[in-house]
Amino acid sequence: MVPDIRSLHHVTATVNDAQEDLDFYCRLLGLRLVKKTVNFDNRGVYHFYYGDRTGTPGTIMTTFPYKGMGVPVGRKGAGQITAIAFSVPPGGLDRWRSRLRSRRISTGESTRFGEAVIGFSDPSGLTIELVGSEPDPREPWTVGEVDEGMAIRGIHSLELTIADPGRSLALFQSLLGLTVLNSEGPRTRIGVHGGGPGRTLDILAAPAAAPALNGLGTVHHLALAVATAEDQLAYRDAVIAMGIPVTEVLDRQYFQSIYFREPGGVLLEIATISPGFLVDESPDDLGQALRLPPWEAANRAAIEAALPPVYHP
Repeated sequence: MVPDIRSLHHVTATVNDAQEDLDFYCRLLGLRLVKKTVNFDNRGVYHFYYGDRTGTPGTIMTTFPYKGMGVPVGRKGAGQITAIAFSVPPGGLDRWRSRLRSRRISTGESTRFGEAVIGFSDPSGLTIELVGSEPDPREPWTVGEVDEGMAIRGIHSLELTIADPGRSLALFQSLLGLTVLNSEGPRTRIGVHGGGPGRTLDILAAPAAAPALNGLGTVHHLALAVATAEDQLAYRDAVIAMGIPVTEVLDRQYFQSIYFREPGGVLLEIATISPGFLVDESPDDLGQALRLPPWEAANRAAIEAALPPVYHP
């Protein structure tokens, strides 16, 4: 029997301009830049990690800014994460409406499973949502006008659009131990380790949706957190036993990762909680300097010369 998935770990998207991305997520949404590094599979591209004070799993969104690299605009569709929802206090939603509209960002509003939702797009075209969720005891990162009464607590949930979700739901339950919590029209809510903010996935059945195409403005993958490297290996063995292709364990410096696709086409990662983002920086210094893995240290000058200059908001 495989160990429990503990929570969501992170979600990673392909975006356009690096500085616009930093301004939007740090200055406007008030997230902390937890780590500024490079894409380990393409060192000519930044990898930004946004989250709470120390990058707790379940609070982390990461982006690859690919402007000028020949990557086309992607297409949202079946086999993809199509919305990233963040958890905020319900009492802060009015202030978020005003804040977004004052920046001329168009918003839409809905109610989902009894919670109010504000939806909008980021500069690259990603669908972002703020969900008024209570209780959410996670301590927020606060900065400037984004105080504790409205600050993001972390990821609330992720929306997975899948043409025929039957096999996907079966895998999420049988392999990953997730549980169906509720349904609402074509949407099925499943819980990670019991559910709640930071431990929720929404499966949206979309039989008529065109297949997704990765590119600018689309989500690349989602990661689920496991407690130990041994737990991760147990999952890898279980995925192999199901006949699903899976990567070797990859060293991502701040966690170890394996990747595979679930039957609906969404790319999943299982990531370890340790060692975390404090392995190469102190809590006060997180996100301030470009951090490189040890195997890229000798290439720092060339890497820095190739990256566009950015200003940390």
